[in-house]
Amino acid sequence: MPQEFAQANQSAQSDQQTTGEELASAATQASQQSDVEFDALDAVLDDIESTLETNAEEYVNSFVQKGGE
Repeated sequence: MPQEFAQANQSAQSDQQTTGEELASAATQASQQSDVEFDALDAVLDDIESTLETNAEEYVNSFVQKGGE
């Protein structure tokens, strides 16, 4: 009976270690994906900023309704 408990305990520890490694791997992947998404968002914001710096008046006027539009 004590041998069965020892084997079960070792198995549980092994499962916990594997789960910990899987969580660490998932966290690393999520961090990398987050960095990629952050870079993409930053690029979009930079594009908007440059558009507004170069021709803000034209950009705003493109949204003004004319006549019966």
